[in-house]
Amino acid sequence: MIYTLNHKDAHSKARTGSIRLPHGVVQTPAFMPVGTNGTVKALHHQTIEEMGYSMILGNTYHLYLRPGIEVIKAYGGLHQFSSWDHNILTDSGGFQIFSLATFRKIREEGVTFRSHIDGSSHHLTPEKVVEIQRYLNSDIQMCLDVCTPPDLPKKEALKAMRITHDWARRAKSAWESYSDTYEGKLFGIVQGNFYEDLRKESAEYIASLDFPGIAIGGLSVGEPFNTYAEFLAMTVESLPSDKPLYVMGIGTPSYIFEAVENGIDIFDCVFATRTARNGSVFTDHGLINMKKVINEFDQGPIQEGCTCRACTTYSKGYMRHLFKTNEILGAMLASEHNLTYLHNLMHNIRMSIEADRFTEYKREYLSAYERK
Repeated sequence: MIYTLNHKDAHSKARTGSIRLPHGVVQTPAFMPVGTNGTVKALHHQTIEEMGYSMILGNTYHLYLRPGIEVIKAYGGLHQFSSWDHNILTDSGGFQIFSLATFRKIREEGVTFRSHIDGSSHHLTPEKVVEIQRYLNSDIQMCLDVCTPPDLPKKEALKAMRITHDWARRAKSAWESYSDTYEGKLFGIVQGNFYEDLRKESAEYIASLDFPGIAIGGLSVGEPFNTYAEFLAMTVESLPSDKPLYVMGIGTPSYIFEAVENGIDIFDCVFATRTARNGSVFTDHGLINMKKVINEFDQGPIQEGCTCRACTTYSKGYMRHLFKTNEILGAMLASEHNLTYLHNLMHNIRMSIEADRFTEYKREYLSAYERK
C-alpha cells in the first residue's frame, strides 16, 4: 500500500492523504505540473521545487521519440537526465497516440503509429511501454490504454475498453517481472467512454487487478462539464478507497474542485503553463489576459498576496509590456505565477478538508472565481 489517508471531509468524499513513492512523499490532493519533454516549459526545475511541488509529469510517447530511450538509459533515467530529484509520473502515451487519428492502428497485440516528428513507423505493446517507463525510472507509470472520443458508438467503446483491460493485465504482469530491479509503481486506467454500464464494468475490472493506484481515463476530452462531473462521480463509486486515485488532464479550478469533492488525489494539465505563455493568468476572480489595455497603467500585482516573482517584483503594466513586445520573460513569469497559484490553491483546499469545511470553501471560491 502506497496511500495513507490523513483526513476525510465530514460533508463530502474530499480527503487529504499521502502517497509514498521512491523519490519522496506526495501530500494529496495534489496538482502536478506537466513536463512533457522532461521540462516544464519556460521554468527551471529549481523554480518548480521552490514552489513546493514534489511530483511532475513526463510523457512516454514524446521521450521515446526524442531524445530516445537509449539516451535516457545512458544517464540512468529521467531524473538524472533532467536534474529533477523528486517524483516523476509518466503517461503511457496512449492519449498522444489517440490524437494521431489516421496515423495509428490499434490491434489486440498493441498499437502501430507514425511519428509526428519524422513519419517513422513504431510499434508499442503494453509490455514495451512498461519497459520504456522502467528505463525512464518513473516513480509512477501508466498502463497503455485506448483513449476514445466522447461521441464514440457503444460497440466501438466496448471494443476499446476490452483491449484496455487486456493491456492492463499484460502490463501488470510485465511490471511485476521487474520487481527486483525497479521500484516505480504502475497505475491501471479506467475507460468505458460515456456509457454507464461500461464505466462501471471497467472500474470494477481495473480495481480487481489490484494496482498500487488507479487513474480515471476518458474524462475532460471535450464533453460538457456536467457530463464530466456525472461520470466522475459514477466511476469513483466502483473504485477502492484505499488506493490513490488520479484524473488525467484537468487543471482549472472548477474541474479541480469537482475532482477533489469526489475523492480524487492527483491530477495534471498543461492548461496552466500553456495559457500563461499566451498571456492568461489565474486570479481569485478568474483568468485575466495580461495583453489587454486595461493593464497598461496598473501598478499592482496580478494577484494580491501571491508569492511568485511576477507578483512580488513586477506590475501588471510591466507584464503587459513584456507580452506586447514578445519578451520571453513574460511567458516565464506568467508560467511561474500560474503554477504558484495552483500550488497555493491546493494548499488551501487541503486545509479546508482538514477543517471539515471543503464544501463551504468550494462554494466561496467558485462564487468569486466564476463571477462574470
